[in-house]
Amino acid sequence: MRESQKSGCPINLTLEVLGDRWSLLILRDMIFGGARRFRELLRSEERIASNILADRLRMLVEAGLLTRRGDPGHKQKTVYSLTEQAIDLVPVFAQIGAWGSRWLPVTEALSIRARLMEAGGPALWARFMAELRQEHLAGGLAPGPGVRAELEAAYQDIVAGTAKE
Repeated sequence: MRESQKSGCPINLTLEVLGDRWSLLILRDMIFGGARRFRELLRSEERIASNILADRLRMLVEAGLLTRRGDPGHKQKTVYSLTEQAIDLVPVFAQIGAWGSRWLPVTEALSIRARLMEAGGPALWARFMAELRQEHLAGGLAPGPGVRAELEAAYQDIVAGTAKE
């Protein structure tokens, strides 16, 4: 156990890594939104400050949830990738989203992904995790439309329906 850790409790240790709002939202935007670069993550609707984003990205890399490498298309930019540890959080995000959809005053558009993840259950989560592994660990996209595309299409359908009303 490191000196900075308060205990060996798995819940406490997880909260030391993921216990702040911004770390979870960065991972959410990478997992569900496909964001990989600083500017993409900065565009989160929660409006994270650039200094906080830089700090949390550094912390998530140090914790082993993200890796960073230079962007081959632009020498001054960085691409972040999820590690297996981060991909393994998909079921946790699905459960957090399901709980929030049941108990909090969410909007239909912003809760559709959570409801679909809950309805799809472990089979959908496993498919999504395999796609994320292909994208972040193997460096390519999975063939055909994936889970993220399905979730985004459902979101866009609701947004389009709301705009018509």
